[in-house]
Amino acid sequence: MRTALAGAALAMMLCASTPAPARDMAGGATEAAPFGSPVDDRRVFVHGVFDRFEGRLGGGGGNAFRWEGEAWAGTDFNRLWLKSEGEADGAGQVSDGQQEAFYDRPISTYFDVQLGARYDLDSRPGRGWAAVGVEGLAPYFVHVSATAYASAGGHYAAKVMVSYDQLLTNRLILEPEAEVNLYTRDDPARRVGAGVSDLDAGLRLRYEIARKFAPYVGVTWEKKFGVTADLVRAAGERSGDVRFTAGVRAWF
Repeated sequence: MRTALAGAALAMMLCASTPAPARDMAGGATEAAPFGSPVDDRRVFVHGVFDRFEGRLGGGGGNAFRWEGEAWAGTDFNRLWLKSEGEADGAGQVSDGQQEAFYDRPISTYFDVQLGARYDLDSRPGRGWAAVGVEGLAPYFVHVSATAYASAGGHYAAKVMVSYDQLLTNRLILEPEAEVNLYTRDDPARRVGAGVSDLDAGLRLRYEIARKFAPYVGVTWEKKFGVTADLVRAAGERSGDVRFTAGVRAWF
């Protein structure tokens, strides 16, 4: 009798400790999701950010306004990226106007590959490019973007951008960043020469009033090199300048 009671008690304990099978919305068991509903990775998300929306003040080249922004829409695996950057001087002339569209897909945990096109749209003659590149986070969370371009007439180019967010406090962030452009052929109409063309570097200190809105101040350094510097000076412009910068970073 005691043995029978002990066996019954053990059977009840085993039944109580065995997890109930997963059930669908109708209450039936499902073997496809034994641990709950699967992650929905087909949902379409939209995100946009103005990394640079700033005035550049002082320097021998006068005041200027610069913008750099990007937006994407898509799922975790397939996205459409749009990027835009450029600079307008006090006379309303726009330079360095680059508009890009990419198909984006992750190739690792931290990096995506991007395939698309770029068009140089500003106050100078335009040029179209096919583009392929990678973008993501390198070790120590350094943001890196490297893109190669090909255009008609044997023109090739490359652009590398690097930035890093150093958190001084939870809201005060110091960001060093740099962008370098390279070209294989001279393009006098766009004041671009073969080789390393230009460097745009900056150090910005921003304060996140809200996570989506952060004013900042900083200093920027623009420098033209080689044939590009010769073309710029021939047009009556400076080949290098250091400026005080004030702007806002915002995203949605």
